Amino acid sequence: MLKNKYVCLVLVAATVVFADQLTKAIVLNNLPLYQSLTIIPGLFDITHIRNPGGAFGFLAGSGPGVRKLVFVFVSLMALVLIFWFYLETPSTHRFLAAGFAMIFGGAVGNLIDRIRLGEVVDFLDVYVGKYHWPAFNVADSAIVVGIGIFLLHLVLKKMPE
Repeated sequence: MLKNKYVCLVLVAATVVFADQLTKAIVLNNLPLYQSLTIIPGLFDITHIRNPGGAFGFLAGSGPGVRKLVFVFVSLMALVLIFWFYLETPSTHRFLAAGFAMIFGGAVGNLIDRIRLGEVVDFLDVYVGKYHWPAFNVADSAIVVGIGIFLLHLVLKKMPE
């Protein structure tokens, strides 16, 4: 049973990392920085953005060396914590384990960008009229879904198997 737990972590996290890095590579190779491709007018664009900061631009104004050091360190600590949560998750809570694996994969995907580029590539641009949600990527989406699963588990105290 323990072996299957690790297989789940690897499969889910690797799928998230692969999808994240593939979509970012497509954007990097086909859409110039700050250019947009409208998918659903008035609602959704693919827009090539670089985020040197954290969520919602946190630390974006700091120097690149400081940002890289802080974000790589924080990302590594988060990965250790998420891995520990994953290991502590009972095998009967597969949905919760998958949520932690999604968070893990998302953190790895954004960490790859931070190490490689010094910033994260964002491209999913959701908006209504002139009101925009901050641009995000596949890794961010996996993290949010994984956190949602975790919060649902906390609220319900029991997750479906």
